[in-house]
Amino acid sequence: MDFLTLAFMQRALLAALVAGLVSPTIGGFIVQRRLSLLGDGLGHVAIAGVGLALATGLTPLPVAVAVAIAGAVAIELLRSSGRASADVAMAVLFYGGLATGVLLAGLVGQGAGNLSSYLFGSLLTISTPELALIAVLGGLILVLALGLAPQLFAVCSDEDYARTLGLPVRLYNMLIVVLAAVTITVSMRTVGLLMVSALMIVPVATANNLARGFSRALGLAMGLGVASAAAGVVGSYYLNAPPGSLIVVVAIAIFVVTLPVAGRLRRARKLPKTVEDADPTPLPHQPEAAHEHVHGPGCGHPALVHGDHLDYVHDGHRHAAHEGHYDEH
Repeated sequence: MDFLTLAFMQRALLAALVAGLVSPTIGGFIVQRRLSLLGDGLGHVAIAGVGLALATGLTPLPVAVAVAIAGAVAIELLRSSGRASADVAMAVLFYGGLATGVLLAGLVGQGAGNLSSYLFGSLLTISTPELALIAVLGGLILVLALGLAPQLFAVCSDEDYARTLGLPVRLYNMLIVVLAAVTITVSMRTVGLLMVSALMIVPVATANNLARGFSRALGLAMGLGVASAAAGVVGSYYLNAPPGSLIVVVAIAIFVVTLPVAGRLRRARKLPKTVEDADPTPLPHQPEAAHEHVHGPGCGHPALVHGDHLDYVHDGHRHAAHEGHYDEH
């Protein structure tokens, strides 16, 4: 534990722990919405913010946060528009952000080399003011994401059902992408903008393989993210390796190692991984006479995707919420 006596290692470890905690938290909702590549795209947009900061002499982190949020809002508006050209527009936005960041840095003589600490992370050069800002933003992300977890889960799982509950779906969708943008910029000094998506997605994928229920999986993903971050920082000290890339490699290694365990757990539970695996032509729902239990996030029953809604496995049947009652099949 000699590294704990070094101030720069202390700052690196704290920043990594914040990133390891908040990245899978938002990643859980991103995966639920099937937007796993959103983090990668927003990382490209944030590069434009870093380039703008280098060109204007401003502090990169706040500028990157502002640009990433603007990009996230634009992406959500494009997605919700439902137009066929939205995918192309988002691709232009993603790669335009990358090109703009490199161009702005080059125009002021900074060059792509000065962007490397943001593209691939530079934990060991984090200053005390940067660490303070990372901690504040990380705390804000956790408060919003965990405090609104049931609502965000409902919106990510089934937008139509969330509307029937009276939830402001568009507002929550916008909140998710904005929180993702802030998470990416918080983590850019830890693992870099080009690899931050891995820290958001891989621990979530591992947890989903091991845990039943969204709440349990989210808690496990947060724990795995923290463990990966801590192992990456400590390992980098003793191996003289880049901490950001080592954090990602550790997270991927955990995912690979736990795959056999996940397979055995699924077989032991005798539950399919997806509805399609178990029932390619599912029977129609039948109204249930009485059902006192209320299904939802954290209810303890596994949720399975069935078309445009969720079924909850309960007493050997799949139950689906429908207009104040539950259908089953």
